[in-house]
Amino acid sequence: MTTSTLRIATRKSPLALWQANWVKTALEKQHPQLEVTLHTMTTRGDRFLETPLTEIGGKALFTKELENSILAGETDIAVHSMKDIPVELPEGLEIAIYAERHDPNDAFIANDYNNIMQLPEGAIVGTTSLRRQSQLLALRPDISVKPLRGNVQTRLQKLDEGQYHGIILACAGLERLQLHARISQRFNHEEMLPAAGQGIIGIECRKHDEHIKNLIQCLTHQETTYCIEAERAVNQTLNGSCHTPLAAHAFMQQHTLYLHGLVGSACGKTIYRAAAQGSPQEALQLGCQVAEQLLEQGANKFLQENPHD
Repeated sequence: MTTSTLRIATRKSPLALWQANWVKTALEKQHPQLEVTLHTMTTRGDRFLETPLTEIGGKALFTKELENSILAGETDIAVHSMKDIPVELPEGLEIAIYAERHDPNDAFIANDYNNIMQLPEGAIVGTTSLRRQSQLLALRPDISVKPLRGNVQTRLQKLDEGQYHGIILACAGLERLQLHARISQRFNHEEMLPAAGQGIIGIECRKHDEHIKNLIQCLTHQETTYCIEAERAVNQTLNGSCHTPLAAHAFMQQHTLYLHGLVGSACGKTIYRAAAQGSPQEALQLGCQVAEQLLEQGANKFLQENPHD
């Protein structure tokens, strides 16, 4: 039996490398004859870490170089955190595999406070996510939300330097980097509904490359796939982006798929919520249902490029 190779395109950040190495290890375990190599690269998003994504082109800036390398045949797959992946992908590519979801929740991290309610009036909380900002200000309208970019370690360093009273990060990223001890509070879904795809690793490849698809198929997780299909259908129907205070989260319980969606104003004064449930095979329809409910409530006025009250 001949040894085959598979090349992973990945960013150089510690979390991106963790995810790529996780896929590498899992694939080599399933395919002992497979040689998996990592091809690291710096994306435009990595080069402008101090500028808000809404000002420089959005989350696609972190994926374009990776995707171009796949299309050019220089690499075979890219490994992504799905909350950062736009709904629309370049022609010829697809997310072929969704691995089993890890903790989808958001985390509050602070050195002097155990939860968001302990913060003093006027406290500075770091996040660049409008989704997080909207829900934070709904909980604590008296705090000040300031932009926070950089990789996980850089964001924690800024907190430790005293630039913020607290910051918001994804639990999954902290846990994957063995930084879960930094978590002060895990938000429940009533406090902060997660982003679509949060906690899920997706594998992108060429749409018609059946050889690569067959190699990575062993990592697919069907329950996770149903959930993210529903969540991304909400985003797609509402044309959501990093400009949008939009959340969507699905989970399975006793063979039923439950989906919750949220759209809010950037200032947190107005929050619209919607929910639907049904068969997991109806994931796309459930996503459309939740999106339509949000639109009926008036969410469209917060889905513009610069949402405001």
